[in-house]
Amino acid sequence: MQRLADCRIVDITHEVEPFNFAEAAYIIQNSVFHYPAHSYHLLLVNLFDTTQSLPILAFHQGLYFGAPDNGLLPMVLGGQPEMAIRLPIHKAVQYNTLSWADVWADAFYKIEKGESLHLIGEEPDALVEKFSLQANYGPDHIDGRIIFIDRFENVIVNITRDDFERVGKGRPFTITFKSKDHITKINEGYPQVIEGNKLAFFNSAGYLEIAVNKGNAAGLFGLKAFSDLANPDFIKSRMFYQTVRILFG
Repeated sequence: MQRLADCRIVDITHEVEPFNFAEAAYIIQNSVFHYPAHSYHLLLVNLFDTTQSLPILAFHQGLYFGAPDNGLLPMVLGGQPEMAIRLPIHKAVQYNTLSWADVWADAFYKIEKGESLHLIGEEPDALVEKFSLQANYGPDHIDGRIIFIDRFENVIVNITRDDFERVGKGRPFTITFKSKDHITKINEGYPQVIEGNKLAFFNSAGYLEIAVNKGNAAGLFGLKAFSDLANPDFIKSRMFYQTVRILFG
C-alpha cells in the first residue's frame, strides 16, 4: 500500500497446509482467473524451497503473478507462463519474506507506471517445475491423487470431468479408495443421496469430489491429502490413503 496507495487487497486464504504444493495450486488455480484482467496475484507459499529460489514476476492470460521460482506457478498454470522474469534481490535479504514483498511491490509500481516487464528483471530459460495436477490414466483406468480436503472434510481428487469422459467413454465404472470402499455412480450434488451416504460428483472447478451428505468423508474413510514432501518413505507410507482409482468396464 506504500507503493500503490489506492490498491485493493484481497486475501484468499491463510489455511494452506504448510509446504503442500498440490493443495496451494488447486486453491489458486480455481480463484485467480475469476479476477479482472491486469490484477496482481502474490503466491506466498514456501518461498524458500531451495537455496536457488528467487522471486519472479510472470504474466499469463492477462494477469500478473508474483511468486517464488519453486515450481508452484507452473502447477497453477498447467505449464510455463507466457512471460516471466526473475527479480533482483540482495543476498543479505534473500531469505527475508518482507524483503521479497518489497521487491514485488516495487515491480508492481513500475508496471503501473508503464514500464515494460522485460526492463524490470532478467528472463530465465524456464521456471522450475515440480509435478502437475493431472491424473495418470490408461485405457481402462484413471489413477488420481487427493489434492485438497476442505473444512467439511470433502475430498477433492485431481481427476477432471474431461479425464473421466475421455477414458470412460460411457462405460460402467467403479471408484475405489482405501480398502473396500467404492462408488459406482456420479451424482450431481448432495440432495441426490440420503444423509450419511457417500457420493461422488464433479465440483464447480471440474474436479472429482468424494463426500458424505452431512458427514465427513475424509475422516470416515481415512483419506489424506497428497503432500510432495522430500522423504520418499513418508510419501510411500501415505500413498494408500491419498490415492483414488477409477476402473472402467
